[in-house]
Amino acid sequence: MSLSLQTSFARPRAWWRGFWRKAAVVAPRGLYARSALIVIAPMVILQGVLAYVFMERDWQRFTTRLSTVLTQDLAAIIDLYDSNPEEANRVLLARIARDRLKIDIEFLPLGPLPPALPKPFFSIVDAALSNEIRRQIHRPFWLDTVGRSTFIEIRIQLEGAILRAVAYRSAAYASNSYIFLLWMVGTSFVLIVVAIVFLRNQIKPILLLADAAEAFGKGRDPDFRPVGAPEVRQAGFAFIEMKRRIERAFDQRTTMLNGVSHDLRTILTRFKLSLALMRQTDETQDLQKDVDEMQRMLEAYLAFARGAAGEIAAQIDMHDFLEDLRLDAERHGYDLKVEYSGDPIVAVRPDAFKRCLANLIGNARSHAKKIAVTATRDQRFLTLHVDDDGPGIPADRREDVFRPFFRLDEARNQDEGGTGLGLAIALDIARSHGGDISLTDSPSGGLRATVRVPV
Repeated sequence: MSLSLQTSFARPRAWWRGFWRKAAVVAPRGLYARSALIVIAPMVILQGVLAYVFMERDWQRFTTRLSTVLTQDLAAIIDLYDSNPEEANRVLLARIARDRLKIDIEFLPLGPLPPALPKPFFSIVDAALSNEIRRQIHRPFWLDTVGRSTFIEIRIQLEGAILRAVAYRSAAYASNSYIFLLWMVGTSFVLIVVAIVFLRNQIKPILLLADAAEAFGKGRDPDFRPVGAPEVRQAGFAFIEMKRRIERAFDQRTTMLNGVSHDLRTILTRFKLSLALMRQTDETQDLQKDVDEMQRMLEAYLAFARGAAGEIAAQIDMHDFLEDLRLDAERHGYDLKVEYSGDPIVAVRPDAFKRCLANLIGNARSHAKKIAVTATRDQRFLTLHVDDDGPGIPADRREDVFRPFFRLDEARNQDEGGTGLGLAIALDIARSHGGDISLTDSPSGGLRATVRVPV
């Protein structure tokens, strides 16, 4: 294929892709709006085409027939005038036209016709009447179809005079067109209302499915029953089956972890009893430290693997929740400032969420002297900030600290001397609530950990 031919094919394709990109920007994004557009747009286009065809054919045909009759009446008057242009005949013609033809005529002195008026953008009567006068009368004329809405004024140049005729607009125009327009608009409105109601009923089951999936993602147990079209119900049943499999997998994992935890704790208990029965020496003290460290690591691993499995979200008072954290901090010998604003009632997994905040506070406590927790609840989100005055974390390492078992060698070390799972567990809990955790610079000079979960 030649280069010129390839170029000729490439241009339409590029134009077509550009057109669809622009259309995608303008087009609505919601399923309801798109479905309404799919239903309503063809309806509007169809009604527009029907209106155009009706006005272009039926109205034009009716108007042409009426214009032909009106022009024939004027041609007859002109013929009678040409046969006898006397003044008495003019009066007689004016009376006959007024009484029999419903046309007011008068004979003006001969002179130039008025300048032509601008043609209306859409006027069938103007075009039809002008064509008929040219075809039947063959004389110079002037026409005004828009000056007065209910009348048509025609001036025709005769031998020795100007015939001025004023007729009703209905004499040359199908004046009942508004009935068609009202019928078209009325039926379109009814069809659009029916389409909107139908689409709303079809979209509602999809929204219920989305709400159920979102609630399940936040750890809640949604009361969901598939409804709607067969395809939507099929998706709903697939969601229920997926929910059952996930819950069964969580139950199996929890059972397995409980078994492993029990067995390992039994072994650690044996170690502790054996060490307790042995004579205390430097070696036994080192072994005791290793056993304690092993137990602490085991609890951290199990907490990370277990996550928030088995716990159901509940409505709690966040103000009291944070106050309990402050009291716990006092019992452990450090100060914690707490501030809360907004509606205090929030749906979370209480134990898991407490572990999330405790890990963030414990991480801050390891590297800072002043710690503050500020929380705000709005219509959509619960946002908590854990601020400290410690050394902080470099901006390029803040994503890494959320990786399991990752530990910083300098500046800051989540779980110093531990497993490196504190922030990973906190992030996993926040995401199990449908939220996230981000790290930024704190106004206090250290690190700010922001927990943001939907409510």
